[in-house]
Amino acid sequence: MITITRRGEPVHINGDLPAVGDKAPDFKLTRQDLSDVTLADYAGLRKVLSIVPSLDTPTCAMSARQFNQRAAALENTVVLNISADLPFAMARFCEVEGIDAVESLSMMRDRRFATDYGVLQLDGPMAGLTARAVLVLDTHDSVIYRELVPEIRQEPDYEAALAALATVGNE
Repeated sequence: MITITRRGEPVHINGDLPAVGDKAPDFKLTRQDLSDVTLADYAGLRKVLSIVPSLDTPTCAMSARQFNQRAAALENTVVLNISADLPFAMARFCEVEGIDAVESLSMMRDRRFATDYGVLQLDGPMAGLTARAVLVLDTHDSVIYRELVPEIRQEPDYEAALAALATVGNE
C-alpha cells in the first residue's frame, strides 16, 4: 500500500500508478456535456492526465490554471483534468477561471479510474477522492512519465511532466 500525506498526516492509496512503459488502463469518464469518453477517444494524441481530488480546492485550481496556460503550446497533445467533481461544477469552474485549453473529466459514473490508476485515497478526510498525480502518455497510450505527488497540498512538477513530451514525437 502506498502512503502520501495531507498536511503531514499519512493517507493510504489503493495501489500504484502504472509504470513507465506500461500501457495505460482504459477508462470511462464523463465530460462537462454529460457525454462519456474513453481513452480510445483520444487515439493518436499524446495525453497529459492531471489527476486531482477536486478542482474546488486551491492547489487543484492552481494546477488546472498552470496546465491550461501551458497546454495551448502543445502540439498533438490533450491535457485532461480528472477528478470526482460533477461536470456542472467543472463547467462553472472552467468558465470562471477561463480554463479553455484543457478538458475536465469526471468520475461521477465510474469510479474504476481511481482504482485502476492506483490513486484512490482509502482513508483520511478525503477518502474516496483521488490523490494528486500526473501521467503522460504517448500516442499509443504507453506511460512515459508518472508522478504521484507525495503531499496532497503540493503542486506537481509541471516542467518534468511537459519535458517528458519532448522525449516522444508527435506521430
